[in-house]
Amino acid sequence: MKTVEFISAEIGEGAQQMGCKFGPARLRAMGLVARLRGAGQASQWGPTVTAHDELLENGKLAVVQGFTPELADASLAAAAAGRFPLVLGGDHSCAIGTWSGIAQALKPQGALGLIWIDAHLDSHTPDTSESGAPHGMPLAALLGHGDAQLTDVLGWRGKLAPEHAVVIGARSYEPGEQALLEQLGVRVMYMPEVQQRGMAACMAEAVERVSRGTAGWGVTLDLDAIDPADAPGVGSPESGGIPAADVLAALRGLAQRPGCAGFELVELNPSLDDAQHTSAKLCRSLIEAVALAPAAALAGDRAALLARAA
Repeated sequence: MKTVEFISAEIGEGAQQMGCKFGPARLRAMGLVARLRGAGQASQWGPTVTAHDELLENGKLAVVQGFTPELADASLAAAAAGRFPLVLGGDHSCAIGTWSGIAQALKPQGALGLIWIDAHLDSHTPDTSESGAPHGMPLAALLGHGDAQLTDVLGWRGKLAPEHAVVIGARSYEPGEQALLEQLGVRVMYMPEVQQRGMAACMAEAVERVSRGTAGWGVTLDLDAIDPADAPGVGSPESGGIPAADVLAALRGLAQRPGCAGFELVELNPSLDDAQHTSAKLCRSLIEAVALAPAAALAGDRAALLARAA
């Protein structure tokens, strides 16, 4: 198994609420590296990439434009060195940098595949977004649509081909972004389908799709995909989400799967978490589920459930 390299993507300026900028620090304080090492998984802290909030005077988009190449360089370096990038956000605009870097590392061998687990489609462009918040634009940018400074990171456009992208769990979106994904032919599993088929079946199909014709694939998980009853500490909660237990089961042993090239966990807002730190503890369990071999991850899940029950 590759060494897991944690990369902290400290950005909240791409969202309407900036508190998720402090998500990576909250997770780092939970002893992630020590816990993984204790379970036999090599891991280390990599770079911390912090958004330049002084650029806010030029607008949210300017902050993301400055931040994205720095994060892309960090994820590229980790992947090119043979490590497993595990990126901790931060608002979801960080996905542009995360997956641009990993796509660059994979480019000599082939294409990137990406599973996007999210309550939203994140496929606006500056022309379709009413809020203008860049965290609603990252999937479109990776597909080559939107602001040129975001689509052309590392000198090329189209880091992600439509046939290599799958969205799971969407339940809040606007017509403009939905129209773009339909036009491109991106496979979207809206929440009613996830409820009908089950997360396990949806994930199995998604992995098969993103593995087909690619050199590697990854998963980006927005915490708001999970039902707010299980993950209250997010800036854009949407009722009727995926149960946390189903997401944990779907991600268990992810980093051990053939071709898996990285994982990203975004949109934890510690200031909105409850007094029991439910969301932060869930993030820790999700990370352990992804990074550890299935048996060890399952033991961690059980321990977390027992601790919550106590």
